Amino acid sequence: MKTAVLICPGRGSYTKAELGSLARFPDQSLLARFDAMRRAVGQETLSDLDGASSYSVARHTRGDNASALIYACSLGDAMSLRGVKLLAVTGNSMGWYSALACAGALAPEAGFEVANTMGRLMQEHLIGGQLIYPFMGPDWAPAPDRKAELLALMCNINTRAGHVLGLSIDLGGMLVLAGNEAGLAAFEAAVPPLEGRFPMRLGNHAAFHTQLQAPVAALGRAALPATLFAQPKLPLIDGRGHVWWPGASSTDALYAYTLGHQVTEPYDFTAAIRSAAREFAPDLFIIAGPGTTMGGAVAQALILSNWRGMASKADFQARQSAEPLMVSMGLADQRKWVTA
Repeated sequence: MKTAVLICPGRGSYTKAELGSLARFPDQSLLARFDAMRRAVGQETLSDLDGASSYSVARHTRGDNASALIYACSLGDAMSLRGVKLLAVTGNSMGWYSALACAGALAPEAGFEVANTMGRLMQEHLIGGQLIYPFMGPDWAPAPDRKAELLALMCNINTRAGHVLGLSIDLGGMLVLAGNEAGLAAFEAAVPPLEGRFPMRLGNHAAFHTQLQAPVAALGRAALPATLFAQPKLPLIDGRGHVWWPGASSTDALYAYTLGHQVTEPYDFTAAIRSAAREFAPDLFIIAGPGTTMGGAVAQALILSNWRGMASKADFQARQSAEPLMVSMGLADQRKWVTA
């Protein structure tokens, strides 16, 4: 039996192609309970959102809808795994909430309450915004000097009067930056366009993982009790690369991290993958659904970690072709490898 680390995706992973994904959710009674929880607070049900006749950016990417959809899809995929031994769980950004449930630190309904509450609070306040910009080239070779240049530019912009800009997510070969409109616009004006799409603004995204979200974090702590949290059943790797071990984790500290640091400080997804690789050395890195947007970032993070000697996109592709080390559950041909 192959060993694996499960990776839960964050915001932006539920796109048009994912409409209808919850039809394969393995426990429809649990999905009905999620629907009842949303109905009780006046929100559209997941069944209605996922079962819509067409995808709407305005409707499906809202934080109060997207977070709940993504959580349910990721949890359903984790519940569907067969024939693999999970060694640990991690996630990207809001995928941390999904990871908490997949690792057993939150019961399924408690995890849904956390993801849904934080998604709603983010949408209600929508403080600041995000953009994404790559520092790796098309060959995915490590480019530390280019990364340092971009971070220096970010810091310079952040010192300007009326400008707020900071690192939101260290995402493989890409930087996700967050700030106010002046800070984001200044960065966009200062960097060359790449690939016809970067720098890319992320619609309906707030300035996640920055101090701008301190009011949202405080509201989250007021709305969500620490009693929701339990000891994880599987090791959890957070957005610092820190491992929360079963039987040895403070649930109060886990609560404080989830509704404190995780909301207001940069999320280092690259460090999380580096810890997953070096601490657990799995046969497979399994990316839960929804979507297929995380594969590049995971591969780039493994290259930056020099995992198994990989130093470029060509190295990763050769390794993946010879003996796959990454499985995307959003791809039907790969999903069957880990659900049969």
